[in-house]
Amino acid sequence: MRVPLLLSLLLPAVALAQTPPPATPAPAPARPAPTAPAAPARPALTPQQQAQVQKQDQEMAAAGRKVAELVDTQRAAEAWKGASAIARRSVTEQAFVAQLDADRKRLGALQSRGTPQVTRVKYAAGATVPEGLYINVSFPTRFANSAQPVRELVSFRLDEDRVWRLAGYSVRAAAP
Repeated sequence: MRVPLLLSLLLPAVALAQTPPPATPAPAPARPAPTAPAAPARPALTPQQQAQVQKQDQEMAAAGRKVAELVDTQRAAEAWKGASAIARRSVTEQAFVAQLDADRKRLGALQSRGTPQVTRVKYAAGATVPEGLYINVSFPTRFANSAQPVRELVSFRLDEDRVWRLAGYSVRAAAP
């Protein structure tokens, strides 16, 4: 699946350090001190960019749902075969399938899958995951053997050929 990339959305926002005001006000200086130029604000998205982001969110949510459905129907090996080369190098097909089968056996039958949330992140070299741009699609999902919803996470990585591919799948108990 090819999905347009908007780099302006994936770049981390610039955070400005703020110093707390002193406990007691200082006397005003005789001359104003020179000020450093303010960091440029991140420009707001144009309506066209907003539409592109919404379209990408819909496409990635559908792709995430497709991966989850492959897992639902014991076809995780198909998902692994379409995964990013980086993901396939980090875990064998057999280990991927075995882990998902064990997780799903523990959780029981799928009861419902909620509305997906799409997030974007860029990892630098040296992070706990391989460097690159990622889109995560998470679903609040209910299973027969879990009293609480489970967070089902499908991650995609933008590969070097500019194609989004599966980077991972996991299920975790939802935060309280």
